[in-house]
Amino acid sequence: MDAAATPTRYDRRSISLHWLSAALVLGLWALGQSIDLFPKGGARIAARSLHLSFGATLALVLAYRIWWRLTAGARLPSAGAGWIDRLASLAHRALYLLLICTVVLGVANTWVRGDTLFNLFTIPEFEPGNRDLRETVEDWHGLSANILLALVSLHAAAGLLHHFVRKDDVLRRMLPRP
Repeated sequence: MDAAATPTRYDRRSISLHWLSAALVLGLWALGQSIDLFPKGGARIAARSLHLSFGATLALVLAYRIWWRLTAGARLPSAGAGWIDRLASLAHRALYLLLICTVVLGVANTWVRGDTLFNLFTIPEFEPGNRDLRETVEDWHGLSANILLALVSLHAAAGLLHHFVRKDDVLRRMLPRP
């Protein structure tokens, strides 16, 4: 590919999927941290149902995002060189892996615990009475979400570092056009 044909920013769809994923991850994490603060009954069922619904949305967005990235999304040249480039590549792979793990553990958590979706649909409990399994899966899902949020924070900090310290176009490549 010649220099004239090399894109300098991500395509609109990749940018949209990136920011939609970011919003869903942040919203899901915040909701997941606060579900138990809702009073038992309708309010907590609604909060948990929203968490499940947004989690399912994230799963669909993530599947589509991976497909898009592998088949049609813009490929940009590396923003760094040497170890910085390798670290950035590793961080992106880790983000995708943690997204997948957190979503899969969320599905497993819902299946193991059983739940109701807006009091309209009941998801049966996998093994009623197995509290240890329920707590283990819930803990793993929470741990995965917390690690994901920490890595997302580092990812955002790296973007800001590029923008304000290195003064390059790395952050602008993923920002929507004004």
